[in-house]
Order: sequence, then structure tokens, then C-alpha cells
Amino acid sequence: MLLERIFDTDLAHASYVIACQASGEAIVVDPRRDIAVYRGFADRHGLTITAVTETHIHADYLSGTRELAAATGATMYVSGEGGPDWSYGAGFDDAVRLHDGDEIALGNITLRASHTPGHTPEHLSFLVTDGAQADAPGFMLTGDFVFVGDTGRPDLLDEAAGGSDTRFAGARDLFASLRDRLLTLPDYVQILPAHGAGSACGKALGAIPTTTVGYERAFAWWSPFLESGDEQGFVDELLSGQPDAHAYFARMKTENREGPSLLGELAELEEFDAGRVQERIEDGSAAFIDTRPTADVHAGTPAGALHIPGPGKAASFGAWVFDPAAESTPIVVLADDAGQAAEFRDHLIRVGIDTVAGYATSLAGMDLQPVELVAPANLADAADIRLVDVRSKIEHAGGHIPGATQLSGGRALWELDRLPSEGRIVTYCQSGTRSSITASALRRAGYQVAELAGSYDAWRSLES
Repeated sequence: MLLERIFDTDLAHASYVIACQASGEAIVVDPRRDIAVYRGFADRHGLTITAVTETHIHADYLSGTRELAAATGATMYVSGEGGPDWSYGAGFDDAVRLHDGDEIALGNITLRASHTPGHTPEHLSFLVTDGAQADAPGFMLTGDFVFVGDTGRPDLLDEAAGGSDTRFAGARDLFASLRDRLLTLPDYVQILPAHGAGSACGKALGAIPTTTVGYERAFAWWSPFLESGDEQGFVDELLSGQPDAHAYFARMKTENREGPSLLGELAELEEFDAGRVQERIEDGSAAFIDTRPTADVHAGTPAGALHIPGPGKAASFGAWVFDPAAESTPIVVLADDAGQAAEFRDHLIRVGIDTVAGYATSLAGMDLQPVELVAPANLADAADIRLVDVRSKIEHAGGHIPGATQLSGGRALWELDRLPSEGRIVTYCQSGTRSSITASALRRAGYQVAELAGSYDAWRSLES
């Protein structure tokens, strides 16, 4: 058996390629939408991707299941559990629906579906048996059911999918799934989750790639609750302190359920000179993304430009500042060359932003305007200042500038009614990057926004 973990540090997302080397067949589990990484891996190892599946309807990234199946001819497998309210839509009409106990066979390898609701009602985990070595499962692909040191959160249906108090039933389902599905397995079974540290799909995900049933049984925060049968204690602890759910999660849920649109072969990106970019920004026919560090953007950036440092976190922050459900404006990115621009596009299509049309390699000749900054020392004397803390609710609760309104950067464009209605808006985060990103989106939306120089760190240093 060949098993490869493919990790996207941008969204802290793990997908897996599992192959029988004897038959040359491979399956991809929980693929992302830019699929070249899977096809390249298969080519290098002389494999044919014959199957593709996913553990559940994801909320934090756009699934590549349909894209990979269309490109390779692989059979799609999706969950048939969860009831009619959580059935996959028309985009998956030709997919095989899996139920608890169903199996996918590839040569000597078997993946057995295990229904593990809690994070979502339809959630499946996959028990993997390497028939050439053993007659019982040695691995469990847990998706967003169990992470290293944590479990998936059950509140996203409320936060991102329009549910009402579904988190309580979800938390109880998760307790039962741990008790009846995970803890009945031998300690040696390896747990391979779909996310790592940095994901908003849990509150305390570990940074190491894998764990085992035995390790989680011994050391996970939830283990004492399971050992004592304390369901209510588990529910209370699980639901407390969960991170903010980004607004784009709702769009991911909808698109992943119905079936993300197919990209096919991507066109080459066009290179734009600075003058043409300036014209397109001014007439509204393009959205420009300034990818430089925050200090460079503060020194001068085109009016109306979005700030997304990149490309390493382009998906994470791109989904904060551009809503493809509301606009289809072509995007031009600042990049060193065509290769970096293509990498930027790959990150953005992971969150369904598909309109990157070109790139510019220089801002020379463009009309650059400095970003208005307010020094922390001047806050007390500044008139009509309305501070907006774009950090998470948890960060805000841990300490904030008095009088600040909390509005997470990942929700700002979707909750404009929470912005102060009077006065001059000044945004801040911890050190300045998230503030710069969010402020750029608000300016493009027509708001007059300044930023707190040095953000909360600078203010706290001044106060101390």
C-alpha cells in the first residue's frame, strides 16, 4: 500500500492518496480543487486514479471531487447518510452513495465507510485495510470527526448553514461517534485527519500530522468525559471557545453540497502593464490585488486595491475580501512572474474565486496613495474615532482597546451593518496584517477607513 498525505498550509487542509501498488489503482480522499498535485503524484508513481471520495460536505474549502473525477474518469463516492436535508445535489448525480459499512476496493486495499455524525450529519470516516499485510484496519481517515488532540466542531451548521441550535444535537452525536466508532477500535489504529493546526474547523488542533486511537484515548481533552460517560460535560466543553466561523463558509457549504463548477484546463494568465491596470481599476473592469507586505502597502497602493499578502495565505485571506457570489469582476494580481501568478490563482480557486485573469509585475507608473494611519499615542486626542477590532471574538475577549467594536475580518464584508454608523473608522488587529487586509476590502466597498499603526501590539506597548 502507498499512502501519501498532501497538506495545504494555506487552509491547514490534508487530503490523501491511497494506492494499491500491485494493481496500480489509487483513490484520493478529500481533494482540493486545484488537482494538478494529485495527477502529478499518480504520474510519478505509475498509478491510475480510479476513485475519489470525501468525508463530508466541507465548509472551509471548495471540494475537488468533481474536478478530479472529470479529469481522470474516476468514480465518485459521497455520503448517502444524514437524511434528505444533507443529501448531495445534482452535481453528484453520477456518484455512488456510501452508507455505513459500504466498501471501496482497490486491488488489495479496502476502505470501509463508517458513519461518524457530529461535525455534520452525513459525515463518514474511512477504515483502511491493507490486505497484503493485514486482515483488519490499520488506519482511519477521520475527516473533520477527530483531529490530533481535538474533535470537529458541531456548530458550523448554525454558524454557516442557517441552522438553529443544531450544535447541541451535533455535539451529542459527536459524543456517540467517539464512544461507538472510534473508541471501539484497537489502540494501534492510526488516525489521519483532514485538518491540522490553523484550521477553524476545531479549536485546539495539534500541529503534528497524525495520531492513534490509543494516544487520543489516553491524552485527548475529551477522553475523560467519554471514560466517565459525562455527555453533558463533553457538550459544554466542546461548545465553549470555538473560533469565529468565517462568512465564506456558508458559500462553501452550498457549493460543495450542490457540486462546485468544473474548471477544466485553465487558460494562461495575461500580463498587464501598470498603465492598463490603472485604467481597469478606475473604470471598475478589474479588481487589483496588491500582494506586497503590509508596510509596503501602507507606503502607497492603488486606490481601491485589495491587500492579500501572498501567495502563501491567499485562499485564507482572499475569501475575506472578495465574494464571488456577489461579483464576477476579473482579478489582476501583483506577482513576480507568471508562475507566481498561477500559484496565486491556484490558492484562490480553493475557495471558489475563479476570475483571476492576469497579473502585473510592477506598480511603476501607477497612482499610489499612502494608507491613512493613526498612531496609538494620538487616539485619545483624535476626534470622532470609531475603533473596529477585526480579530476573533476570543482574542477580543482576552484584551482590547476600550470602546472598540469587535468584527472579525472574515465576516466584515458580510456584516457591514455592524460597522459604526458615525465617525471615522479605524481598524486594528494584533500586529497589523489582518487589519490591512480587512481595511482594504472596506475601502473598496466605499468606506473611509484608517488603520491603527502597529495595531493592538503597539497600543499595548504604549499603555504598559
